[in-house]
Amino acid sequence: MIAYRAMLDVPRELVAYVARLLADERRARGTRRGSRALTCWRQALFALVWFRKREDIAVLGAGFGISRATAYRYHDEAVSVLAAQAPQLPEALQRVQSEGWTFVILDGKVVDTDRCAETKISKKGKVIDAWYAGKTHDFGGNVQAVMRPDGLPIWVSEVEPGSAHDLTVARQHALGALYAAAARGLPTLADPGYDGAGIGVHTPLKQPADGRQLDVDTRTYNMLLRSLRCLGERGLALLTQGWRALQHVTASPSRIGDLAKAALVLTHFEHRYLSR
Repeated sequence: MIAYRAMLDVPRELVAYVARLLADERRARGTRRGSRALTCWRQALFALVWFRKREDIAVLGAGFGISRATAYRYHDEAVSVLAAQAPQLPEALQRVQSEGWTFVILDGKVVDTDRCAETKISKKGKVIDAWYAGKTHDFGGNVQAVMRPDGLPIWVSEVEPGSAHDLTVARQHALGALYAAAARGLPTLADPGYDGAGIGVHTPLKQPADGRQLDVDTRTYNMLLRSLRCLGERGLALLTQGWRALQHVTASPSRIGDLAKAALVLTHFEHRYLSR
């Protein structure tokens, strides 16, 4: 086996931040000093390498001198402490409004996973793969995200099976808080997949089924809506491209929500958006 040095493109301050969270977790658990295979700093570095590069956890652990079981345990611990720092949607919306933004953007993402054998009964009464997403024609988990107009993601939801429609997942996890924000003057913009979401969630108007053309006012409304929404859609790219761990998940798909929340916290740190 040949060892080599590598560079990680994250600031030193981010490693220190994750290390502090891990140190707090160890104190809460009553972990004895010197009883762990890695220091908090080394465990934080191990976790950030995985988030950024999505390397095999066992192989990455071997590079840090820890066993396969320890590597998975340290990985799960780091994900959990980071995910716990993710903001709740009501407080995230309140902060956005206090900063002077006039709307937010709602969008969904199916995070790619390995095939999962779990099944469910569809609305048509057929047995289908619960984690198969017709949206991507692949297996994955559906997470919803809310972004500021400039594209910074401010919140991500828990994961639901990929077979769930974006609107269904949004109803479960987001629409209640978005309605309350709209009543305070902070509406939501969304793509046509959220048509019927309700008052305060604005979507483009669809072409009439009978083939008639939309009138000029409606076409202008749709154009303005899309032009305002397009910048916000980079928010999911910030999460999935900046942190490659979300490009394909080989762990249980039920962990996707925690992974997305952890990536959100890391993104907030990089953009100096963490609440102090």
